[in-house]
Amino acid sequence: MSEASDALQKPPPPNWILQHPAYQLMKNLEVEDSEQVHAAFLVYMDLCEVRRWKEVSCVKSPELQVVLLEAREKEGAPVQTVLPLPVHRPLSHQSIRHVLDRGFPMLLCAVASDSTLVYQKMTDGLVTPDPPAGPFQDVGRRQHRKRRQQR
Repeated sequence: MSEASDALQKPPPPNWILQHPAYQLMKNLEVEDSEQVHAAFLVYMDLCEVRRWKEVSCVKSPELQVVLLEAREKEGAPVQTVLPLPVHRPLSHQSIRHVLDRGFPMLLCAVASDSTLVYQKMTDGLVTPDPPAGPFQDVGRRQHRKRRQQR
């Protein structure tokens, strides 16, 4: 019985996220939306620990009241701005324009409640997509009809 009472009296372990230096730095930026700060921290950890990006830093956007991340994908690569946002938070064209006007390429990172991260590259204007990679052939409609008739 004493083991059970000891377990009830032990304080819960501290939340390591709240004690992480990067999280403390983000909190010191005084962004009012704590959910956006948490999303920024998750993206920060993904960039640093999983993707191994270089020179990851946090900056406050006073106009948008968000934490932006600036980083290089690899040594010598250009700086990119990452805008981490919880998936349910609305995003306006004006917000995107504000981040793009910083002069760096921009990645929008949607952060789901289960910590899933989805990155989307944002550009100033329309960009032509790259052609598909691989040994593809255009078989055309005649080839398709022939195959259907043979069945």
